[in-house]
Amino acid sequence: MLDEQFAPSRNRAGLLSRAIGCLQGLAVGDAFGDLGRNQDYRLRYGIITELYSGAKSTDDTEFAVLTAQTLIDCGGALTHEALLTAWDKYILQQGGMFERGGKPLYGAVANLQRGILPPLSGSDNVQNNDDGAAMRIAPVGILCAGSPQRAASLAALDAQMSHAGDGIWAAQAVAASVAAAMAGAGVEAIIDAGRAVIPPDSWMARAMGRAMDICQTHDDLFAALEQLHVQLWTPVHSMAAEAVPQAYAIFRLTKGDFRQGMIWSGNFGRDADTISAIVGALSGALHGESVIPPHWAAMVDTPAGVCLKFAAQKSMRQLAGQLVALIS
Repeated sequence: MLDEQFAPSRNRAGLLSRAIGCLQGLAVGDAFGDLGRNQDYRLRYGIITELYSGAKSTDDTEFAVLTAQTLIDCGGALTHEALLTAWDKYILQQGGMFERGGKPLYGAVANLQRGILPPLSGSDNVQNNDDGAAMRIAPVGILCAGSPQRAASLAALDAQMSHAGDGIWAAQAVAASVAAAMAGAGVEAIIDAGRAVIPPDSWMARAMGRAMDICQTHDDLFAALEQLHVQLWTPVHSMAAEAVPQAYAIFRLTKGDFRQGMIWSGNFGRDADTISAIVGALSGALHGESVIPPHWAAMVDTPAGVCLKFAAQKSMRQLAGQLVALIS
């Protein structure tokens, strides 16, 4: 089912390239941003322009792997039951979450262990309006190539496991934008597809509006950078209404250029791994895998398994291929 304005090519090779670009771009961004906020690397290099030795995934990549594997396991027919099965199989039965996870993810797992099911597992949860659902949702956009509305609908199901309110709306936005990018939409249309699924009377919509106003007023990142920090700052750096609009602004101001997006988002500070992961997913889906330096892709194709142990047995490239096979 395609949205009328988006019609992805039926060329499977093209779809596969975009899907690989999306998932490997997410993983590169995750690792890039994690290095960029590491004080030891900053003292040595000043700013990060390369994936150095030691770069590895965080929960951003590994929960995206969980989302991808869930979609693959259920053949793309996502339901609450399919999500519960996946979270039980890949998290609860493997000893739970380990290092680097966000608070609402730990909270959701604890809720599931108590028998608290979605949507309550997300709504009755700590910090459930952070960016922890938005960071993992790109595989939904791949599956829903050309259908941002369907992507938003499935993203809400996934996000309800751990999030509520702006946490869900941020995930819907990213999924819708990836779906548009998979169909070959340009930068502005990709952004518009994401904004279109955010409730207009929400913190997320207002914050996104401020971010886009900053982009409109300042024609380059040098001029916009400070205002993106000042106007969107929250006391907790991983709030969805801060990090996700910042990611969209960087994507817009770099015109979707993958390497420039990585450098600016990876050195942005705050929740740089998630910001970079979103920028990487959007830029990778926009251009395809060719824009990712091969040695970067090789470094992150297999996640580290620091948070979800099963993820270390997966390949981002192979997951992309399995998702593309499900596109109807």
